[in-house]
Amino acid sequence: MADARLRAALRTLLGDLRRFAYGLSGNGADADDLLQATVVRLLEKGVPDDADIRRWALRVCRNLWIDMIRAKRPNVSWDEAPEAADSAVDGETAAMARIELNQVQAAIAQLPPDQREVLSLVAVNGLSYREAAEIAEVPIGTIMSRLARARGALAERLGQAGEQAGDKGQGKRPGGKRIES
Repeated sequence: MADARLRAALRTLLGDLRRFAYGLSGNGADADDLLQATVVRLLEKGVPDDADIRRWALRVCRNLWIDMIRAKRPNVSWDEAPEAADSAVDGETAAMARIELNQVQAAIAQLPPDQREVLSLVAVNGLSYREAAEIAEVPIGTIMSRLARARGALAERLGQAGEQAGDKGQGKRPGGKRIES
């Protein structure tokens, strides 16, 4: 792929690559490092002419992430959300949304790396199971089972977090009786 075309294609993919890198690494600083390493690698090595640039870039990012894990343990604190909107309706709504986001991020951070990767590919980046399988270099069935386990673990963890929030007044009727869902 010609250098100018590659640069233009990479500019359009930066958002997807950043989200994927964030999903893999778990924090903004490592995601930025991973994104930079991915872009540098792609610019230095290029992309095969017959390759889909998006899939190739995501695979390069994944492989660099694996190298990063092998070199050190990733820091999985989810202390910031990429591209988060700063507008909020009111203080209470913003606070509740932030609490929920923190609960989701904490639950995702507790997932094993392989489940976090698949969740990021399919749920965050919107890839098909087939595309995710090609990038992760595993069978489609493995993608499906990892995703099911990840979703199940998140539902369980977030269900527990929701029950704890319910004990503090959430999910109750005005008369104090618990709302069953």
